[in-house]
Amino acid sequence: MLTPEMALARAQDIVSRARAAGADAADAVLGASASVDVSVRLGKLEDVGRSEEEELGLRVFVGRRSASVSTSDLSSDAMDILVERAVAMAREAPEDRWAGLAPENRLLKGDIPDLDLHDGDEPSPASLKEAALAAEDAARAVAGVTNSEGGGASAHRMSWALATSHGFAGAYRTTSHGIQASVLAGGGEAAMVRDYAYHAARHASDLESPEEIGRTAGERAVARVDPAKIASGPMPVIFDPRVGSSLVGHLISAIAGAAIARGTSFLLGKLGQRVFADGITITDDPHRPRGLRSRPFDGEGLGVATTDLVRDGVLQTWLLESASARQLGLEPTGHAVRGGSGAPGVGTSNTYLAPGKASRDELFAGISRGVYVTELIGMGVNTVTGDYSRGAAGFLIENGEIARPVDEFTIAGNLTDMFLNLTAADDLEFRYATNVPTLLINGMTAAGG
Repeated sequence: MLTPEMALARAQDIVSRARAAGADAADAVLGASASVDVSVRLGKLEDVGRSEEEELGLRVFVGRRSASVSTSDLSSDAMDILVERAVAMAREAPEDRWAGLAPENRLLKGDIPDLDLHDGDEPSPASLKEAALAAEDAARAVAGVTNSEGGGASAHRMSWALATSHGFAGAYRTTSHGIQASVLAGGGEAAMVRDYAYHAARHASDLESPEEIGRTAGERAVARVDPAKIASGPMPVIFDPRVGSSLVGHLISAIAGAAIARGTSFLLGKLGQRVFADGITITDDPHRPRGLRSRPFDGEGLGVATTDLVRDGVLQTWLLESASARQLGLEPTGHAVRGGSGAPGVGTSNTYLAPGKASRDELFAGISRGVYVTELIGMGVNTVTGDYSRGAAGFLIENGEIARPVDEFTIAGNLTDMFLNLTAADDLEFRYATNVPTLLINGMTAAGG
């Protein structure tokens, strides 16, 4: 696999070739990755997969015309053909007055920050198999588990480089490791139900033990056996952190620069206004050491910094790459993300909703009748209108206590109202790329199946 230095040299080389071929400006990204995945089921090895990939993406500009191309063939002859094709495409493309590289004065200068994203560990397939078996064995050992969908373990390494014709050159490398288990409970007169647990980390040493992951999966599945149907009506809804993070995802989609520039967001015109309840703060932290989405620079070469998206309920910023920033007459925010092909989009890094003052138990204690959601199904969310309707499963809340499991119901509302009626517990843990504590939203509607 290419080292970061090798990847950066390739990216710089193709940018130079593009300029020599007639491009006024160009940038290139190169991602090189290697991964190993092992899956087991019922105590036996099911699959071992290994993959190595290299993809280079080139974007060229001829005036205000641009084109993007990508390839996995990194030979010199292929680079010449790619450059020739890209420049020819750009000359025939329509003009876009917003297109262009990021502002040169905003590019990251100096050393690339070291965020400790690579542990140098390359687990063998045998050790991954051992971890996957241990996770599944622990899940199957939970009383009430009746079958298994399997266990798995994986290891991934990546080098990523970006070079631009106006002076940016940077590269870094990452590792990621994961363990998961998924099992079933019930059967016979009781319908079978499933649940899962997983954990991912940049460093293998930060992973939870396979036994803990498996035990959690088994306990979650058993708790869902013999679900009831929920009676329809308005009620408070509590979101488990596993699913509550999706609410932050809807916010991110609604404040993306392209959506604002097109006028297709329910938060249009809300910058600087209250969009969440008092006390709610949502922060994006790209510099967290070992963070699952940490990055030393964005997809256009801009420096990145910790940013409050929402502070004390008030919307603080849009998420802007250079093109949407120009269209809106604003500055890019360092949230550009870039794949192998196409122009940059936007995305956050390690995003979290700050913990509130009430404990998780206190959130439940105030509810005489409600629902605790542990699984969401479907994608019934309209970020243009804010309308929200999703299938769900979880547990009834009765007199402040978690009662029997329920499934096949729908929760509905509008994100505008949901955000303003959101209360956060104090149990925030950093386990995922987007993290939230337990969340309560009053005023939603639940409808039974």
